[in-house]
Order: sequence, then C-alpha cells, then structure tokens
Amino acid sequence: MLLSGPVCHKARPIRLLDTLRRGAYMLPFVPLQPNRHAMPDILLSVDNLHKSFGARQAVTAVSFDLSKGQTLGLLGPNGAGKSTTVSMVCGLLKPDQGEVRVGGQLVGQGNNTAKQMMGLVPQDLALYEDLSARENLKIFGALYGLKGAQLKSRCAQVLDLVQLTDRLADKPTTFSGGMKRRLNIAAALMHNPQLLILDEPTVGIDPQSRNAIFDSLEALKRQGCSLIYTSHYMEEVERLADHIVIIDHGQVIANESPAALYERLPARAALRLTPTRRLPDATLQQLHQQPGVSEVAMEGEDLLIALGSAEQAQDVLLWLTQQGCRAAQFFTARTSLEAIFLTLTGRSLRDA
Repeated sequence: MLLSGPVCHKARPIRLLDTLRRGAYMLPFVPLQPNRHAMPDILLSVDNLHKSFGARQAVTAVSFDLSKGQTLGLLGPNGAGKSTTVSMVCGLLKPDQGEVRVGGQLVGQGNNTAKQMMGLVPQDLALYEDLSARENLKIFGALYGLKGAQLKSRCAQVLDLVQLTDRLADKPTTFSGGMKRRLNIAAALMHNPQLLILDEPTVGIDPQSRNAIFDSLEALKRQGCSLIYTSHYMEEVERLADHIVIIDHGQVIANESPAALYERLPARAALRLTPTRRLPDATLQQLHQQPGVSEVAMEGEDLLIALGSAEQAQDVLLWLTQQGCRAAQFFTARTSLEAIFLTLTGRSLRDA
C-alpha cells in the first residue's frame, strides 16, 4: 500500500523508496555534508560551444569550468552531446562557435601547448597488441618528446600507478580486458598531463579491475591532477566527482556540486523500519503530516518513509516512539545520483 495524502488513495511510485526496496545505498544515519573544498584556480574553461552536423544541432551553448585538482563527472543519455563535447574539449573536433581554453591556452589552431596539458583515455583501446606494455608506453612517451632516462623513468612511474609493473614485458594480447584498460590509462599519462579525460574507462571489465582503476585515479587526484570522467555507471561518478555536468539534447541542464544536485529532489533521504506491530491507518496519515515527510509506504511488514533530509529521521523515529511504535530494525538511505539523473533527463530509452 502506497500512501501520499489520504491512506486510501493510490499515488505514484517513490523513486527514493525504490532504492530501499532494492536494498541499495544502505547507510548509517549520517547527515549529508556538501564538499566545501575550495578550488578557485580555473584549469579548463569551456565557453559557449556550438556544433551541428548538417541540419542536426548536436551541441548548443555548452559552457562549464574545471578547477585545478577537481574531478568533473560528465553525464548524459545516449545522443545527448557528451562525445561531441569531449571531442571539442580535446581539440579533435572544431566547434562552430565558442572556445575551449586549458591553462589559459586556446585549444585548436595548432596550439600544441594546450594539447600537452591534456591526456585522453578513449573508450576504444589505443594500444599496439604485438608490442609489450613497456614498448607501448615508450611509443606514446616519444610522441611527447620524452627520451632516454626521462622516458624510462616515466614508464616505470605510470606502470606502478596502474599496478602493471610485473607485466611490463608482456604483450596486451595476454592481458585481461581490465589490464588493457589500465595500460590505456598509463599511455595517456606518459607526458604527465594536468588534465586527464576518461571516456567510459571501465566498460566491460570485472569489479576487481574497476577498483584498481579507481585506486589509480584517486592517487592522481591526491597528486593534484584534474579529471573529466564520463560514465554510464552512476556509482562511479558519485565516488570520484566533486562537480557534475549533465548534458541533454545538446545543452547543459545541470552544472553544480553533488550536494547541490541532491537539493533538487523533494525527497533526499529515506527511512525503512520494521515496526513491532502494524500501525493503524490513522497513525500513518498523521505520520505523513509530520515535518519533512514527503511520502509514506507500507511494504509487507516494513514501513518506508521519504524524507526531505537525513537529519529528519531522528525526529520521525521519536514521533513514532511517542505513538507507541517500536522498530525492530531500521535503515536510512540517501538520494542516489541515478534518481537525480532520471528525474532531470527522463526515463525514455535513447538508442542513438
């Protein structure tokens, strides 16, 4: 039975309560805190980008900034304009209008200084399968002018970072998919870029390899490297990003911190508890009127409550206790990035 207002009325499904039903994002009762790490220095400036292909407008007025040391999660449905935007940021595609600057340097027009500041990890692997891991890295390093002891040292550094030192003499043909992805990242890091752009770097790999990639990226963050991370795995972006840009239909529809995004949904937390006895309908109606409670649902013996914030769970539990309701167990959950993404972009399938 789902409650929203009068007990007998049927209401729409509660997305945040669906999170509790799936058993995902179970957390201890800890209030959400925004990331207050200040990063005032702008490394990347994307200003008013437009791009069309014939009559189709792929990107319209896309703008965002990336600070030094910041990780930006770039999200969007299929065909939203993410790949086109990334291609323009990297200088692989010329915008019809607007500009991209890295470290104050204009991207494009043969400006190698701007390109030297960036590393790109494409979704499609860019490796020489018949050469060893170390030989692959030497080729990419040489393209950026590295040679001699400097080239040898940098190969060792990036292999250690991606945890492939013990496989430096082996060819990618002997690697798992996850190992190839890690070597792909190492190749993009050979020239020690200030900005690393990763396009779906964990597609088709196992959880262990995914965690190894996260370890490498988090190490890069600690070293002050800025990241742009595109992925369809929302939990990855939640783990890594301290700023999120969502593009849909070629336009930016969100450009803010995760904490600010969470504020967009009326229900930003949820409480699930198992009462020692079933509550009367009158009590459930009164519960729905309590401050911060946006929706209430019964699922079997469990009571699910959508809240405006996690801090309100304590007050709701106290009120239930005053009504003679004791909980055998309870959990809290917070809004997921997936719920926010679907709210902003819709649930319709996009195949192109």
